[in-house]
Amino acid sequence: MSGGKAVSKSMSGKVLEQQLLRFRHQAKTVRSDISAIARTPDGHLWIGSDELTSIERLSATGNHEYSQHQQYALSEYLDLRDTRSEVDIEGLDYSDGYLWLVGSHSSKRKRAKGKDAQQDIQRLLEITQDANRYLLGRIPLVNGEPVRVDNCSERSAASLRRCGEESELIHILREDEHIGPFLEINLPSKDNGFDIEALAAKGHQLFLGLRGPVLRGMAIILEIEVEASEEPGVLQLKQLENNRKYRKHFVDLNGLGVRDLCFQGEDLLVLAGPTMQLSCPMQLFRFRQVFSHCQDTLWLRSPDALIKLFDLPWVRGADNAEGMTLFPSGDNG
Repeated sequence: MSGGKAVSKSMSGKVLEQQLLRFRHQAKTVRSDISAIARTPDGHLWIGSDELTSIERLSATGNHEYSQHQQYALSEYLDLRDTRSEVDIEGLDYSDGYLWLVGSHSSKRKRAKGKDAQQDIQRLLEITQDANRYLLGRIPLVNGEPVRVDNCSERSAASLRRCGEESELIHILREDEHIGPFLEINLPSKDNGFDIEALAAKGHQLFLGLRGPVLRGMAIILEIEVEASEEPGVLQLKQLENNRKYRKHFVDLNGLGVRDLCFQGEDLLVLAGPTMQLSCPMQLFRFRQVFSHCQDTLWLRSPDALIKLFDLPWVRGADNAEGMTLFPSGDNG
């Protein structure tokens, strides 16, 4: 997705059409920093930006066109650490009446600006963290509108429990034998550090795709389940087998990291791209039968488990896909 246009493709890789996305609230920022997208059954497109603390909704208004932009401040529905620092929304999905979203859960290194070499060298030493980035939550949708509480049901907005400035997920991953070392040294996301870039939801079962770390060419997809805690508006990780609260799926994506996830039936579509600041073709994979596993797994490419579908259209330095969503056949999208 680039420049306000979304490219639609078939599973054979042929470009079918483009969708025009029209924004009006903070349009320049939203358009240039789109980082997540999800289509709900009512036909709305929901957009996440990695520089804002809001979610955006677009409605189908014409042939391959989405507009009537509405912006919703996340602080109206979820408890943020503050209203200024970015949430860095990297994953959106819809399931069972909820819009789910996740922040990157990552630290960041300041970039060189190219004006003063000595200042840039110093900037490259500076690693910062935004507390809002450690957000994983759900928001009920009623007639296409987000609400904090659905008065006609027991559905309510909630987010994963915090452990200090971090989320419960990061707290337990610090003890993980593969991921823990990257968190211990606080390696920033663009340096192959820990970085959630994707979310796919089925009920309260969530798959989180990591842009990094990529371990000897193997990308990682985390699988978790969440449940309501005794605290209002707070979710907690559900206990899985072997006293674990998550599963790890290692997948061979040709050395790329996960940039987005999307369910198609029982299969998981995986958008793959570079983990670091590189410009290269992005690829789409199919991870088959993801619900049939109850332990950590590792998958090399094979026709019955993990297959590459196609490369995305790509122009060096210009195209960088950030999200994907499915449209019904023959739909406006």
